[in-house]
Amino acid sequence: MPDSLEIVYAALMVVSSLFSVCGNVVLLLVVLLNKELRTETWALTLSFCLSDLALGLSIIPFGVHNSLFRTQGYPSDGPLCQGSAFLYLLLQLASIHSLTWATIDKFTEICFALSYSTICTSRRTRVVLVLVWLYGLINAALPLLGFGRYSYSSTRFLCAPSFQPDYRGFSLLFIVVGIIAPILIMCSMYAYIVYIVRKQVRRGTFVCNDQHCFYVPANNYFRSSLVMVATVGESHWYLTL
Repeated sequence: MPDSLEIVYAALMVVSSLFSVCGNVVLLLVVLLNKELRTETWALTLSFCLSDLALGLSIIPFGVHNSLFRTQGYPSDGPLCQGSAFLYLLLQLASIHSLTWATIDKFTEICFALSYSTICTSRRTRVVLVLVWLYGLINAALPLLGFGRYSYSSTRFLCAPSFQPDYRGFSLLFIVVGIIAPILIMCSMYAYIVYIVRKQVRRGTFVCNDQHCFYVPANNYFRSSLVMVATVGESHWYLTL
């Protein structure tokens, strides 16, 4: 039978999963119902939303089940443990890196409004998405190929990358390049976005395409930026699991 600590952990995981699923569903609805948010690069938003939804509907419930009914865990070398860890790492990397590029897109839209339409195109967005998912696949496959290791964590009730000293190279690659660098990039860009938006709040701005320039109220930038900031906070729940 699970003890009180495991029950509390399971409850927190359930709450996290519900917040993830509800938050991303709301975000998808906001984008779908607001035509001005469905730009040529909104596939980046779709990518991290679907990644987070998959985490919230698969990996986190798996951890809840383990904490309540399978407290002894799984053999680290078994196919179930290795497969779930691969999926966990793939979805987590795809989520945070898609979110990072969505932040870069928003940064470009606000700070380089006049040239935004030529910098961020649907073709370049597709290339970025392919590279993001390819990066996630390669990194998630490395432990299966001997560079790093997946093992069952008795404290998180999940199969995840092992951070033992023997696998320091993979740990540094995953933590620094996969997690810390994207977070620093996003925080820096959003700090500057807030600074720019505060300057534009009274006068709005102009956005130009190939045919003409048109006035865009600053409230539109506030709304889309707040949606993105809220998603940043929600997505980072997974990084603390």
